[in-house]
Amino acid sequence: MRRKVVDTVELPLVVGVDGSHHSLQAVDWAVDAAARHAVPLRLVHASLWERYEGIAPAADPERPWEQIRDEEIAASAAERARRRGPDVKVAAEVLPEDPVDALLRAGREASGVVVGSRGRGELAGLLLGSVSLAVAARAGCPVTVVRGGEPNRGGAFGRIVLGVGEPGGTGGPSAAARFAFQEAEAGGRTLEAVRAWRAPAGEVTDDLLLEGDPVRAHWARAERTLEDALRTPVRDHPEVTVHRATVEGTARKALLHAAATADLLVLGAHRGHGHIAGLQLGRIAHAALHHAPCPVVIVPERDRIVPERD
Repeated sequence: MRRKVVDTVELPLVVGVDGSHHSLQAVDWAVDAAARHAVPLRLVHASLWERYEGIAPAADPERPWEQIRDEEIAASAAERARRRGPDVKVAAEVLPEDPVDALLRAGREASGVVVGSRGRGELAGLLLGSVSLAVAARAGCPVTVVRGGEPNRGGAFGRIVLGVGEPGGTGGPSAAARFAFQEAEAGGRTLEAVRAWRAPAGEVTDDLLLEGDPVRAHWARAERTLEDALRTPVRDHPEVTVHRATVEGTARKALLHAAATADLLVLGAHRGHGHIAGLQLGRIAHAALHHAPCPVVIVPERDRIVPERD
């Protein structure tokens, strides 16, 4: 049987909408992204109606109030998207099912999925909504969680931060690096690639013995990792201005600091094998999704799982 080939350039950008303030921020961000990449926008509102309470019945007995409410949410989001991006092709649909399942399925034929940091009905104390976290952890395409202040969400800094982790097993550039360079090129932004390193006390390895100075050895290793990760994408995107940063300290601290003046933070997540379901987000990705001062995109990596060092 011949395998169907899909032109990824035409794949839509999917946005989860639920009428909340955070989901409307996601719509705004997604409209701008769709315009940059010249792709259509697909707005998805999904809910299990019986979960919502306290809403008055519909005046029209022919149509359930749940249907009217959900159609209004989708239509309002679509109108907002068309006003913001009149040249962007916008489609909206209502799916009476679990939001996580609906967005994961929609993401199978999408260039990416965009969600707000929290949805309607989430507890005020939550740093990240359960739907957003589940989609980021399980989707097979890049997932952007729109968070942070208006300057970060609106692209005021003209700067993208890429977190460079341990090298994977493919031998080529990571999917996160490719994504970050494509985003930088499409938006005319600079790219800062960050690799954090530490020199644990008492650690002894062959390369540390050869260097003589443990601190210098760890720094040199971080420099090599950074250069290896960037070699191919720099060659493929020569017009992108790239800044390299090897930072002593934890990856979480280094990335959150760099993200303070960034439009986007890009991180890779490795897919599990066998009984391990979904992606391995790890402590660094979790910290970014909960605390980053700018939108965060989690890009699935297709190679082996690599233990992260924080």
